[in-house]
Amino acid sequence: MLLADSSLANSSLSLCILDLSNAETVIEHNSRKSLIPASVLKLFTSSAALELLGPEYRFRTKIGYNGNLNKKSGRLEGNIIITGSGDPALGSEYFKEYYRNFLSNWMTEIKNLGIKKIEGKVITDDSRFDYQPVPSKWLWEDGGNYYGAGAYGLSIFDNTFKIHFRTEGDGSIPVITRFVPAVCRFELSNRLTASGNSDKGYVFRAPYMNYGWLAGTIPVNRDDFVLKASITDPPLLLAEIIDNMLDSMGVDISGDPSTARIETDLSVEKIIDIAEVVSPPLKDIIEVLNHESVNLYAEHLVKEMGRVFNNRGTTSAGIELLYRFIEDSGIDSRGIFLVDGSGLSPLNGITARGLAELLFHMRKKAKYSDDFYPSLPEAGMEGTLKNYFRDPVFSNNMRAKSGSMTRVVSYAGYIKTASDRNLAFSIIINNYSGSSQRIVRGIEEILKEVILYK
Repeated sequence: MLLADSSLANSSLSLCILDLSNAETVIEHNSRKSLIPASVLKLFTSSAALELLGPEYRFRTKIGYNGNLNKKSGRLEGNIIITGSGDPALGSEYFKEYYRNFLSNWMTEIKNLGIKKIEGKVITDDSRFDYQPVPSKWLWEDGGNYYGAGAYGLSIFDNTFKIHFRTEGDGSIPVITRFVPAVCRFELSNRLTASGNSDKGYVFRAPYMNYGWLAGTIPVNRDDFVLKASITDPPLLLAEIIDNMLDSMGVDISGDPSTARIETDLSVEKIIDIAEVVSPPLKDIIEVLNHESVNLYAEHLVKEMGRVFNNRGTTSAGIELLYRFIEDSGIDSRGIFLVDGSGLSPLNGITARGLAELLFHMRKKAKYSDDFYPSLPEAGMEGTLKNYFRDPVFSNNMRAKSGSMTRVVSYAGYIKTASDRNLAFSIIINNYSGSSQRIVRGIEEILKEVILYK
């Protein structure tokens, strides 16, 4: 039994299982204890976004120009302006087939206008959100890495770039071989060493800074090892990419690429649209969010809710909406403390009961229940659960969201028992010792017993 395991001797565990037919408690243990949730917190964010914004909500990123365009000479006295809409998926690895070559399409549209010379700049308008892309309660070691990418008013390529290395023997200095995309060749001091076979490498960079450093260890004797890092000024990067593409087309641009954050006096009035890119529907974005546990998507949705309903594209404004949604849904909010939308901060706190009550609400009372349920991955088959809960007893009987960080393991979702009962469950464990795999095996045994005997 997991509770008797020595690895939990100094830990905290919160468990709650509710019957979906009547909301009665099937099993509970410290269900009202507030614990660090890790990524199961995303269930609050994704639920609120679906219910408040709607499953068909879409983001629209536009490219246009201001000033005067002489169509005879092809001379534009003004700027090319890309207006961000807060789209978290623009150019994302998860939606490659959807967005395809949208940047090339933009260039085609500009070429069709006959623009040959720009007396101005390429400017990205990233003002939909505030200029604090990373929540203030995140750990410093997270922010420079791909999973700690900030949410900007104009994000691109998951706000992520790749650093490729070649490594040799133990204690050697890894050699950086390339950056992808190449335009992300930022100034990074390399303090990495090669050691062992585990990835313990970190990137340290702050938002809007070009300089940073690499620290920790990465595996030995690799011809090509990749660290994924966060792009710390995606709006400026996109402006530079478009500037370079226009230059390659022979368009002469007098000014350097810039952003609305830098151009504080930028006028966004009288912009003539050239083209726009429309995002996938929100339900598709949320499916990726919950399947793959994408922190960036969650932080974007928190800010978007704040912008739409509180007229402030900030984390704090979005969290106000989350608390309101929790109260309006009849969920016990005692012990729920939210500081971000993804669960990356160790200062978040939720209870297993509050999370189980959320799952009950989303299955039995929510307007968009049919869109929320499939956003959770199937056990042993999809997303972050692909390599877990592979016992046949879980097949077609479990969908859940996982969460993990240092000394935290959590799962929450739905199970169907052998007696045909449908249940909502939540389990959060903090400060265990030993391996996380051992804890997950214990959770699997608990849920297996519930499926077989409840």
